[in-house]
Amino acid sequence: MREHGYQKSALLEVLHAAHELYGYFDKNILAFISERLNLPLSHVYGVASFYNLFKFRKPGEHIISACMGTACYVKGVEEIISAIEREFNVKRGGSTPDGRISLFVTRCIGACAMAPNITIDNEVIGRATKEVVLERLRKILEG
Repeated sequence: MREHGYQKSALLEVLHAAHELYGYFDKNILAFISERLNLPLSHVYGVASFYNLFKFRKPGEHIISACMGTACYVKGVEEIISAIEREFNVKRGGSTPDGRISLFVTRCIGACAMAPNITIDNEVIGRATKEVVLERLRKILEG
């Protein structure tokens, strides 16, 4: 069935497109999608909240994602995450008070051979060390 020219089965595709466009979902975005696809808001939220990829708060200017897949965990990604939290006063899942950095934890990114992996603004740093990651972040924030 089509409503407003869209198929209800397009929900996941629409969520991906909206998330790529806005970077996160707020209540208004989800309500708009719900209305346009003629789906209950609870269903749209349920599907969106099922996936780790989707964010529900506006992310910071620079997004850091730490892979917590088995290989990355075993190779010490937790130490890198803790160093980022201490150095930049940010907690996983949150942003710095000034909104410059958001720190997220993700599941496997599929680069296990290069573990541990940290992604900064969609650039993967493989075989990451806390020194390399902290230095890269400092440079990004300086200029």
